[in-house]
Amino acid sequence: MTAAMAGVGNIFCVPASSQVNAAHHGQVIVSGSYGGEYNAFHAGKWGLRGVILNDAGVGKDDAGVRGIFYLEQIGLAAATADVDTCHSADGDHMLAHGVISRVNRFAAAIGCKVGDTVRATAERMRRAQIATGELSPISGGKRYTISEAAGKPRVICLDAAPMLTPEDAGAIAVTGSHAALFRGKPDNIISVKLRAVFFSDGGIGMDAAGISRLPDLDAKGIPAGAAAAMSASIGDSRSIYRDGILSHVNRMAAAEGATPGMSVHDFVAVLLARS
Repeated sequence: MTAAMAGVGNIFCVPASSQVNAAHHGQVIVSGSYGGEYNAFHAGKWGLRGVILNDAGVGKDDAGVRGIFYLEQIGLAAATADVDTCHSADGDHMLAHGVISRVNRFAAAIGCKVGDTVRATAERMRRAQIATGELSPISGGKRYTISEAAGKPRVICLDAAPMLTPEDAGAIAVTGSHAALFRGKPDNIISVKLRAVFFSDGGIGMDAAGISRLPDLDAKGIPAGAAAAMSASIGDSRSIYRDGILSHVNRMAAAEGATPGMSVHDFVAVLLARS
């Protein structure tokens, strides 16, 4: 008899909720993704016993934690880890070091609480009921063309950075994602050469993991910046474009005039004017 059949799941760590799949049915997931509805949906749709996400500094409109309450509709125990206690985009680091910042009512009902370790919370979730039912549609996970003028780079908004396509080469891209490298290692999430790219800073967090992608993009020759989580809603690329205030920029962006405190919108205008 397997652990899941016996009413006890196992704990699996992933850097992003997009990596959860049918093989995780009946298990507990610790995901390095921020705790918005988009990532909650991509984890919660697989029939889990529990899920722990990163709170990404909570941020504007509680965008970094809204997903755990969205999961209440299917009875899934869910919680977020405090970004200042562990690394974004690294489920293994969250399990080893994280401390819980938020729990939903189904997690609270099995004894999970704020201030517990991620490991203790995940262990409790192993004995939770498997969540069933269908989640309501999510509003995020979309892409938009903001401007497309002759002789200028296209300006696009992508609610998640992995939505980039080869056709986006040369564009100015504003993403809803945090600026953390998966497991802190260089990856190919920014898969094309962009004129510039922007993110949420995801609350920055422990060891500045939430902005670790910025220097990596210097190495790829791409100007990049991250908007303060409290200035714009993580997961909402148009919010970051309209309202985001840069908290950190890489060397290439600084060389083009970007500074912390400048709005994303204004720096995009500078880049367009130079084209």
